[in-house]
Amino acid sequence: MKEIKVPELAESITEGTIAEWLVKQGDKVEKGDPVLELETDKVNVEVNADYAGVIVELTKEEGDDVEVGDVIAKVDENGEAGGAEDNSQDESAKEEAPAEESKQESAPEEKPAASSQKEEQTSSSSKDTVASPAARKRARELGIDLSDVYPRDPLGRIRPEDVDQAAKGGQKQAEAPKQDKQQAAKSSEKTEFDKPVERVKMSRRRQTIANRLVEAQHNAAMLTTFNEVDMTAIMKLRSERKDKFLEKHDVKLGFMSFFTKAVVGALKEFPLINAEIQGNELVLKKFYDIGIAVSTDDGLVVPVVRDADRLDFAGVEREIAHLGKKARDKQLQMADLQGGSFTITNGGIFGSLLSTPILNAPQVGILGMHSIQKRPIVMPDDSIEVRPMMYVAMSYDHRIVDGKDAVQFLVRIKQMLEDPYDLLLEG
Repeated sequence: MKEIKVPELAESITEGTIAEWLVKQGDKVEKGDPVLELETDKVNVEVNADYAGVIVELTKEEGDDVEVGDVIAKVDENGEAGGAEDNSQDESAKEEAPAEESKQESAPEEKPAASSQKEEQTSSSSKDTVASPAARKRARELGIDLSDVYPRDPLGRIRPEDVDQAAKGGQKQAEAPKQDKQQAAKSSEKTEFDKPVERVKMSRRRQTIANRLVEAQHNAAMLTTFNEVDMTAIMKLRSERKDKFLEKHDVKLGFMSFFTKAVVGALKEFPLINAEIQGNELVLKKFYDIGIAVSTDDGLVVPVVRDADRLDFAGVEREIAHLGKKARDKQLQMADLQGGSFTITNGGIFGSLLSTPILNAPQVGILGMHSIQKRPIVMPDDSIEVRPMMYVAMSYDHRIVDGKDAVQFLVRIKQMLEDPYDLLLEG
């Protein structure tokens, strides 16, 4: 019998949540076959079988939290597919047979109907009890009725430690009045709401997002400055070049490449915004790895466009499209998410007109894009024109970045976006 354990995932990841089992008890697997999908703080990863054989036991359930080194399944290298479940049923039948025979010998010829009903109810109650496979096995070993075990899990799922606790409690717990148990169950279901609610466990990624956002606000002196960009020139340039650009590079010319290149140009002029704090030192980064926030069904992720200063517009657009697809298909790797120096987030695609983005720690700057809206603008000659305008927001860590630098940084981005021809030519 061999054990499948949670492998070493990455330097910063020590635990995860089982998102989905890809095999079931009795399935045959080859070495290297994926057996489950594990949700970690940042990405979902597949855990592969270390041995070839038959899955004889799944020791964890979907939704269970596991750590590196935990045993999650057991494999019989000499087993046959489907044999594990059949064997367990055969052994169960063999164990029950002598008991039935002894019952028939000692019991009266006619079994009282009330006793029969009680046994059926107990059996039904045990089957209806929500318990992990490991807990059921432990209960069988200790002879504990699962219906007499009180779960500590908020969701009511019985775990092996609950069974052990029930065994230590002896007959006291087993003999607890059924009314008390039902009353306790009803009490645990009560909430502060008088009307129906639904409780859903937060995914590990959502928990991580929540913790990191709160941490960023607690640890940084965060401040936001705003400006607006006249998008007329960019929209005209895209209209003129988009067909040739697509034909030549096989990728669409979007807004993100303009903003990415403008950010890189501004970071070169204001290096403290491309830095971070480590202890009592400032780490000035001499590279430009720009994180692009991507919204997925599982939450926000920020894959990184590496060396954005060395890429042309087509290279930036191609990389953003590639990373976005990987994010939506849940194929991002840890390397895709680590080491960014500045982040761009675009709430405009969801209709946001204005917002204050939260820092992606330990970075000290993030640029927020918003929806383009036509507004009347007073021109230099005092005439009024309707222009496509976008509000932009720059949140920064005031511990490193002074207000003057943050404002000038955003103004420089505005200037480059409003004169995109030079930006496109200079790369």
